Amino acid sequence: MQAALARSSRKTPPPENNGGFSAGEGENNAAHGRGNPAVGPPQTARETTMSITNFKASALSTEVLRQSAPSVFAEAAAPGLSPRYTFVPTSEIVAGLQEANWAPVHVEEQRPRKVERLGFQKHLLRFRQVEQMQTLDEWNVELVLLNSHDAGCAYQLHAGIHRRICSNGLVVSEAGFEALRFRHSGLDPVEVVRASLRVIEFMPQVSRRIQDFRMRSMSWGEQLAFARAALAVRFEEDAPVDPGSLLQARRAEDSSSDLWTILNRVQEHLIRGGASDGRRDRNGRLRTVRALRGIDSKVTLNKALWGLAEQVIQGSEPTPTVTLNA
Repeated sequence: MQAALARSSRKTPPPENNGGFSAGEGENNAAHGRGNPAVGPPQTARETTMSITNFKASALSTEVLRQSAPSVFAEAAAPGLSPRYTFVPTSEIVAGLQEANWAPVHVEEQRPRKVERLGFQKHLLRFRQVEQMQTLDEWNVELVLLNSHDAGCAYQLHAGIHRRICSNGLVVSEAGFEALRFRHSGLDPVEVVRASLRVIEFMPQVSRRIQDFRMRSMSWGEQLAFARAALAVRFEEDAPVDPGSLLQARRAEDSSSDLWTILNRVQEHLIRGGASDGRRDRNGRLRTVRALRGIDSKVTLNKALWGLAEQVIQGSEPTPTVTLNA
C-alpha cells in the first residue's frame, strides 16, 4: 500500500539550472527571489537556529539529533513538576518510531526563556517513511512530533507535508487531520508509536486533497484575497507588507496560479521571511517580513494556511479562524 502511495505523489523532477533545488538540497539553500521588480525581490531569510533538515539522504543520525536538540535526550523531567507527571524521554519515542520504519529528517528545539528550562524545552521532529527516503517525489507525507520535558506541552503527532522544490514543511489543518495528543500522566510510549500508523492511513486522503488544490485555478483577485487572509493570520493588523508581496515567486516552478502553488508560495514567504513591497519605515529601513522562529507559531501558521486553502476549495472566502497574536 505504501509503495502505491509513494507513486501517487511522484512527479517528474524539474530540469536542472532552472532556479529550483537539486535533489539533495535542504532548507538552508533557499533560492533567491524572481519577484516583480516593482516591489523588489525577496531576501533570503536566515534559517532557524538549532534546526537540521535532511531531505533526500539517510536519516539524521543520533549524534546529529543530540547535537541539534539535546532536549530530545533529556534523562529526567524538569525540576519541580507534579509527581503525576510521567517522564518518557523523546529519545525513547524516536527509537520506537524508527523500529516502525519512520526516519527522522528534521529536528529543532525552542530557545528557553528561563535558564532552568534549558535541556527540557519544547522540541519538534519530522519523520518520513524509510521507503520514501530516496524518492524524487514532489512531496512526501511526514509525521510531525512535538514534545517537551518541562510540562510545556503534551506529546503531539501531526500530519505534515514536505515539498521538495522549496523544502516547505507544511502541516495539515485540524479539520484535515486532527492532531493526536498524549498527556504525560501515565503515558505508554507504545501508544504514540501505534498512533503513527494513522498518518500512514491518512496518506491517500492527503494525495486527493493536494490534487484538488492543483486543479483549482485562482484569479489574481482570489490570490490577493488568500494572501490578505494569510497576512491577517501572521500579523492580525499592521502588516509590514501588502498582500501582493507574498505572491512573488522565488523560482520558476512556483509561477503557476493554482491553489497548491499559491499556498506554498505564501507559506514560504511568511515562514522564511524576506518579502518586501519596497516601503520603508520612519527610520528609512526597508519594511520586510521577518522569519518566523517559534515552534508553536510555525505549526499554528501552517495549519491556518492549510485551513484557508480548504475554505477556497469549499467555495468560501478565505477567512482566518486563528491569529498568532491571539
